[in-house]
Amino acid sequence: MKNILLFFSCLVIFGCGSKTSDNGQETSENSGPKLVWSDEFDYEGLPDPAKWNYEEGMLRNNEAQFYTREDERNARVRDGFLTIEARKDEEGRAAYSSASLITFGKKTFRYGRIEVRAKVPVGKGTWPAIWMLGENIGEVDWPACGEIDIMENVGFDSLRVHGNIHTEAFNHVKNTNKGNSILVEKPWETFHVYSVDWRADSIQFFVDDQKYFTYVKPENATLAEWPFDNPHYLILNLAIGGGWGGQQGIDDSRFPHQFIIDYVRVYE
Repeated sequence: MKNILLFFSCLVIFGCGSKTSDNGQETSENSGPKLVWSDEFDYEGLPDPAKWNYEEGMLRNNEAQFYTREDERNARVRDGFLTIEARKDEEGRAAYSSASLITFGKKTFRYGRIEVRAKVPVGKGTWPAIWMLGENIGEVDWPACGEIDIMENVGFDSLRVHGNIHTEAFNHVKNTNKGNSILVEKPWETFHVYSVDWRADSIQFFVDDQKYFTYVKPENATLAEWPFDNPHYLILNLAIGGGWGGQQGIDDSRFPHQFIIDYVRVYE
């Protein structure tokens, strides 16, 4: 599952000075992408509190789930994977419970390649996402803070993965958001690597190293068009229902749903 043991064995046995990342790029101590932050989920229990915080409650998009905090029924690490599980809730807070993990207050990122290897659930009503928001959201609100949607998928269109950016000028409320989608082979059965290459002048979106969308910084860009010089934090969540995910209803017969993440890696 992971390349770490192989990598360290290579160092010990062969004295390797370079390695190949999951995106196929060869790196060395002096050149190429440098891994600056990651979670390999090589532990047991709740997600690492040094790296992850939680959103809590019923938050946005008229979604049907209540996001819980530090509840292993909804977010747990086992056997090298993080599992975010959406459940039919019996506690009366909402019809469903799930989890949304964030790096806000722990770690922010400004440029780099962000990679997440994951397997999504399938079924009407599911809405898993890997995304980023500007850390200044509390000051300028959304969408002025900027949003980078590395991966979104809705269960009623299960083979299609979406990548988008949202800014004050370009967002779904105005129907001006910038993005694209790509068909992915059985993303609920097979792990895929979802990533962005975020630079000072563009953001490129990939699935398994296949680029399917690029947002280029406009010439003489304003903050309304390009808020992406500011640090952003990472979000992993599994929503149920809502304005997009629930457009064709929620299939209660399919619960529980699991959004499984193998690793998160950030390179500079």
